[in-house]
Amino acid sequence: MAGETPVLRHCLVAACVIAALVAGCKKSAPSPAPLPAPPPGMVYIPGGQTRIGSNDGLPQEQPVFTADVKPFFLDIHPVTVAQYRAFVQATGHITHAETYGDSGVFDFETGEWSLVKGATWHHPFGPDQPAAPDDHPVTQVSWIDAVAYCEWAGKRLPTEVEWEHAARNAKNGGPTYAWGDSLVIDGRYMANTWQGQFPKFNTAADGYLGASPVGAFGATPLGLTDMGGNVWEWVDDWFRPYSERGKPYEPTAESKKVQRGGSFLCDPAVCHGYRVSGRADAPPDEGLCHTGFRCARDAPVQ
Repeated sequence: MAGETPVLRHCLVAACVIAALVAGCKKSAPSPAPLPAPPPGMVYIPGGQTRIGSNDGLPQEQPVFTADVKPFFLDIHPVTVAQYRAFVQATGHITHAETYGDSGVFDFETGEWSLVKGATWHHPFGPDQPAAPDDHPVTQVSWIDAVAYCEWAGKRLPTEVEWEHAARNAKNGGPTYAWGDSLVIDGRYMANTWQGQFPKFNTAADGYLGASPVGAFGATPLGLTDMGGNVWEWVDDWFRPYSERGKPYEPTAESKKVQRGGSFLCDPAVCHGYRVSGRADAPPDEGLCHTGFRCARDAPVQ
């Protein structure tokens, strides 16, 4: 090139070489693998390490420990009445509540629990009360009833570690709830819980006295709904102290299964179960008017 000096020519050549190398690196850098496409109605939950439990929670949430979680798929919302009806129609499944002839119901007027004859998944507060709407989470289903549905759907119940990992948005730590650190944000309730003084009165300030349609309170950053409040959710595990994790366990007739997520009956002064670390337990053959479930499925490891 006319007018070039040797030094200038050397600089131009070096610049071209560097540019070519940079361009080559950009072309050869591997692109991240696409996330597995979730099945319809499910969300992909990345794996990783997650903290389980709470030092500030109830004794049953302690001691805090760290768990390794493989990626998995989780239902966006609890199984609905309509979805459960399809299962019953396809299989003829009879729930424990139907077999026993009664089930546990909470009376909002008296603030007491009682066994109500004819309380089932389609009429969770009894045959003389309104039927459960199709878009509400199914209730009055036992752990065994939930497992039967999951197997029919080609899925399984999540473990409680998986459930909490998903509630924490696949992060090692995180806020108190699946959506943040406050039940009310900008004047809007983020979950269907008890407002007032349990069990004397419920102001229903969140818009619902009992269960609400799935998804009514929005989604978490991972795209899940109802990960706090609305209904307790069965998970796979037998209930026992975290300090017993990893030790052999033989269930007995008194053993109970774990429930997660809290419900419309949860008052912070009583249970505060809608925190990500909240735990409850119940016999595997018991169905109640505030207990449902959602399903999980294994996902390929990236």
